[in-house]
Amino acid sequence: MVLDAEGLVKLSHGHPTARSLAYDVHERGGEVVTAASTLAEILRGGPRDASMHRALSRVTVLPIGKHEGRQAGELLGRTGLSGHRSALDALLAVVALAQPRPVVVLTSDKPDLARLTEEPGRPKRQRVEVIRI
Repeated sequence: MVLDAEGLVKLSHGHPTARSLAYDVHERGGEVVTAASTLAEILRGGPRDASMHRALSRVTVLPIGKHEGRQAGELLGRTGLSGHRSALDALLAVVALAQPRPVVVLTSDKPDLARLTEEPGRPKRQRVEVIRI
């Protein structure tokens, strides 16, 4: 399971759906992940970060490097999306597309992430599933 910023916020605040899905993933031996770039969206260096750090203790934060940056740019080019928010979504999409299947993305921005993770050449059951949280 891949979490965007809102997915992490919901998990950190105990949202029932986010907690249930994360629990199911862990029970099945899967991983809950996010992109390192997502941390810039959610952490502010103050006491309010405590619940985020608790949630992050159970989430694998994957690095974003040159290769992922290039892939994200190419995704933006293919989809026609642009802007800072889309760039962060594209970085998360690159992380999601690299995960073993099945993979689910929890997001507040379903339309954009669905576009960025489209894989028409893959069988439907193996595609990234995007869920609005």
